[in-house]
Amino acid sequence: MNYSSLEQCLLDLEKNGHLIRIKEEVDPYLEMAAIHLRVFEAGGPAILFEHVKGSKFRAASNIFGTIDRSKFIFRKTFSQVQKLIQLKGNPMAAIKHPIDNFTTGLAALKALPLKNPINKPILHEEIKISDLPLIQHWQKDGGAFVTLPQVYTEDSDAPGIMKSNVGMYRIQLTGNEYELNKEIGLHYQLHRGIGVHQTKANKKGIPLKVSCFVGGPPSHSLSAVMPLPEGISEMTFAGVIGGRRFRYFYDDGFCISSDADFVITGEVYPNENKPEGPFGDHLGYYSLQHSFPVMKVHKVYAKKNAIWAFTVVGRPPQEDTSFGNLIHELTGDAIPQEIPGLKEINAVDAAGVHPLLIAIGSERYTPYMQTKKPAELLTIANHILGTGQLSLAKFLFITADETNQLSTHHIQTYFEFVLERIDLTRDVHFYTNTTIDTLDYSGTGLNAGSKVVFAAYGDKKRELCKEVPQELKELRGFENAQLCMPGVVALQTGSNEFAITHLQEQLMSHCSKLSSLPFIIICDDASFTAATLNNFLWVTFTRCNPANDIYGVGEFIENKHWGCKGPLIIDAKIKPHHAPVLKKNAEVEKKIDKLFAKGGSLYGIKQ
Repeated sequence: MNYSSLEQCLLDLEKNGHLIRIKEEVDPYLEMAAIHLRVFEAGGPAILFEHVKGSKFRAASNIFGTIDRSKFIFRKTFSQVQKLIQLKGNPMAAIKHPIDNFTTGLAALKALPLKNPINKPILHEEIKISDLPLIQHWQKDGGAFVTLPQVYTEDSDAPGIMKSNVGMYRIQLTGNEYELNKEIGLHYQLHRGIGVHQTKANKKGIPLKVSCFVGGPPSHSLSAVMPLPEGISEMTFAGVIGGRRFRYFYDDGFCISSDADFVITGEVYPNENKPEGPFGDHLGYYSLQHSFPVMKVHKVYAKKNAIWAFTVVGRPPQEDTSFGNLIHELTGDAIPQEIPGLKEINAVDAAGVHPLLIAIGSERYTPYMQTKKPAELLTIANHILGTGQLSLAKFLFITADETNQLSTHHIQTYFEFVLERIDLTRDVHFYTNTTIDTLDYSGTGLNAGSKVVFAAYGDKKRELCKEVPQELKELRGFENAQLCMPGVVALQTGSNEFAITHLQEQLMSHCSKLSSLPFIIICDDASFTAATLNNFLWVTFTRCNPANDIYGVGEFIENKHWGCKGPLIIDAKIKPHHAPVLKKNAEVEKKIDKLFAKGGSLYGIKQ
């Protein structure tokens, strides 16, 4: 059905067995987040917290906790939106099959936002920031945060909703140096539309007006994370996927969503920043405290019986994984259509999304050559790293497969295919002194680090080892060799005395014997790293800055190109400058056990 409010959606979920109510009073300090994480890990339902300590408002989380529930929420419009996106890539289909695409055209009419008439609706009441459910998710967080916001701004050169930007940028409500009820923190990263809007406002010397919507129909939350081209309003997408035009009005010059449960309005003035963070983020580490724009609060509104929507992020997969899966199913091959030669790409969620991209492209440049080697793949790789948020990728693996049987969504099979073919003297390409994700602390500074492309193509060069080679069991200073997957072994060392150079020296004479082992991972705990594929992906690609932390046995530089004759070594140890790993609070975990025990609201949910 097409929802006009968050509560209507939650009631529909409850009716269909997708929601559970927690009637006990729950503390917003760590407890609510801990409950959410445990329910999510169990594949449980959406949660409605009916009694939040310190606030009169209810709160809801895990709304999009599974891909099946997310698709259920949008079941009436999902296929129509898929067709609309396909028509953008193939507009001739609409001309050739007008009757088949008639309903799709009608659905597109929902894209036009609807401005309320002169008798603008008034939200139920004006409140203060301190009245909200002030949820702190992780123990070292700087305060309470909004984690499902729809942050709305307009282009000062072309004001109005059709050129607006809506993004899901986290908002810090309390803590640090913020004056309660008067100031909040606005955190946004590279390649975000709000940055364009603030730059234009700064040049004019005027404050940027910001409206933060929370709640409302679930289509509004999805629209805030939808990767739309610059200049296309997310509100148009909200109308199409929600099957209901986005309704709005203006008050004191601020755009107000008529359907939101809460609206926070305020202004960001040029060059006015304050420390924001720390915050337990989606890479599984804390993003540390940094200076970000401060928003001067104008007014805070709440509708009658408003419900505060939130999520909890941490080491993936989490609820935001469902957002990514939903977007992938909606957009299908939209990105490959934008990049010639690209067949498939996957931003690997288990590695934190931006740290690792794996892709399949075409290799058509030199069909007349007997020796197969990457050529077109390198062109495609450069295009990928120059495209929107894909440019934040730190590791990019790319290959070609003429059989069309390989998939980037079968991750271990993909890696084995690449490692069987990679030529470590030729196929490793570094990009130094460049930008990486704001939340990635493996680099040399905020947003600063390096990238590497592994472009492998050609005939199979090796059989990958399926057990740890004997040579790695006899090393000095490195121990507990564990097979992560065929062709990849994790080693641990607890001493800085044994630098990577010692490992290189010890293995140099064994290069020919180690041809079946392309990758060695140096880590703090080899048993943990090798225990699951997700552990390997998370440890390896979130804790490495390629130009600083990749080495090789028999490494060399020839005409500025780096290569190695033996195994490639990735140093994935935690370094002193890295952000702390997120850890659950044992006391809080014990406290919430009662909710899952017999008689508690969550009894019956698998733990």
